[in-house]
Amino acid sequence: MQEISIEVESLYKDHLAQIQRRYEKALESCQSSGVLIPSGSLKYAFLDDHSYPFKVNPHFKTWLPVEDNDESFILMRPGEKPLLLFNQPEDYWHQPASDPDDFWVEEWEIQSIRSLIDASNRIGDPRSLVFVGEETDLAREWGIGQINPQTFLSEVHYGRANKTDYELACLQIANNIAVQGHRAAEEAFRLGCSEFEIQHRYLAAIAHREKESPYSAIVGLNEHCAILHYQHYDRQAPTTTYSLLIDAGANKNGYAADITRTYATGNGLFRDLINAMNKQQLAIIDEIQPGLNYADLHEKMHLRLAGVLRDFQIVDMEEADMVESNLTFTFLPHGLGHLLGLQTHDVAGLQQSPRGDEKAAPEKYPALRLTRTIENRQVFTIEPGLYFIPMLLNKLRQSAHASQVNWQLIEELVPCGGIRIEDNIAMLEGRPINLTRNAFDG
Repeated sequence: MQEISIEVESLYKDHLAQIQRRYEKALESCQSSGVLIPSGSLKYAFLDDHSYPFKVNPHFKTWLPVEDNDESFILMRPGEKPLLLFNQPEDYWHQPASDPDDFWVEEWEIQSIRSLIDASNRIGDPRSLVFVGEETDLAREWGIGQINPQTFLSEVHYGRANKTDYELACLQIANNIAVQGHRAAEEAFRLGCSEFEIQHRYLAAIAHREKESPYSAIVGLNEHCAILHYQHYDRQAPTTTYSLLIDAGANKNGYAADITRTYATGNGLFRDLINAMNKQQLAIIDEIQPGLNYADLHEKMHLRLAGVLRDFQIVDMEEADMVESNLTFTFLPHGLGHLLGLQTHDVAGLQQSPRGDEKAAPEKYPALRLTRTIENRQVFTIEPGLYFIPMLLNKLRQSAHASQVNWQLIEELVPCGGIRIEDNIAMLEGRPINLTRNAFDG
C-alpha cells in the first residue's frame, strides 16, 4: 500500500500557484487581462420560493474550498494575488456567511460584498475580462468581454486531469470518509435493512447532508442491482434479500470519492461471481501504465469479463469471440471508468489535447467516458461490472448466440441483479495507486 500525503493545509499554497499558472496560460489565447469566476446562483423551483440545493461552479472550487456561498466571485489577474469577492448580504431570513478564517485565507485578497451591484463595482474594466460560469445573462449585462470562450475552457479542462499534491490529498481523504460509509452500509445490509435505511446509515457514517455528497448514492437490493443508475430507496426491505449494490461517495474540499461495492447474503454462485469480479478488477488495475489508452484498457476488461462468463459456464464461447461479437456488452454496457476530481464524472475525458480535439468512444462501447492516454497524476475510476439486465438479456435471446448461453444459470442470477466494484486510482511515478483500497486497508 502506497500512502499519499493528506496534509492539505501545507500543500495548498503550491496548488494555488499551479492553478494560477494554468489559468494565466489559458488567458494568453484570449488576449484578456483577467478572469472572473462566479461561485454560482441559487435556482428556484417553478412557481415556488424554495431553491434547489446549491451546487458551486467547479471552476470556482478548484481555487479554494468554498462550496456553500452563492453569488461570490473570484477575480484573477496575471501576476497578482487572486481576489475573492465574498458574498455576505445583509439578511435576517438566512444566516450570512461568516468571515473566512480557514487555512487558505492568507493566500488571498478578500473583500466582502453585499450584492451583485457591489461586485460589479469592484471588477474594474469588464471588457478586458473572461467570464467562466453559467450566469451568462449577468456577464452580458456587465459588459464582460468574453464569456466562456472555448479555447480558454479547453486549455483549463485538459489540464484539470493532472492533479496537484493538494488535490491528491483531498481525493484520498474523500475516499477515507466514503469507506466509513460503505462499512456502515454493509453492516446495515447484513442486518436486513431497507434501501432507505442503508442510505441514511451511510450518510450518518460519513457525516454528510445528502446535498453535500458529490452525487446521489445508488443503493439497490436484489434486482435493483441491475439498474445502472437506480434512483429510488425502497422503504421496506424485500421479503428475501439476495444482494446489495451501493455506489456512494464523499466530498473533501470539493473533491469527490466515487466507490461501489456489491455484497451477497450467503455463499453460492452469486458470491463466487463477486469474488471473481473482484479478482479481475484488481488484475486490470495492475495492467495500468502511462502511455496506455484508456479505451484499450476498457477492451482488455471485456476480455477478462468474457473469461469469467466462460469459467462459470454462463456462456460457452471463446473469450475473444465473445468480445469480437460484442456479446459481453450485454453483461457490461457501461464504461470501465471516468476521470475523477472536482466533479464525479470530471470534464475532458474525451479530450486529446489542450486545443480541445476529442477522441470519441468506440462505436461498440458508446457509454465510455474516457478515451485519453493514461498519464501520471491522473485520477480515474476502475469499475467493471457483471449485470443480469432483463432488457439486454431479452435481446441476447433473439441473437445468433442465444444457444451458447446457459439460460438456466441466467434465470438463477437475475434476482441478484448484478455486480459492480469501483475503486479510485491515482497514477504516480508510473504506477497505479489505489486510493480506495488504501482507505479500506487503513
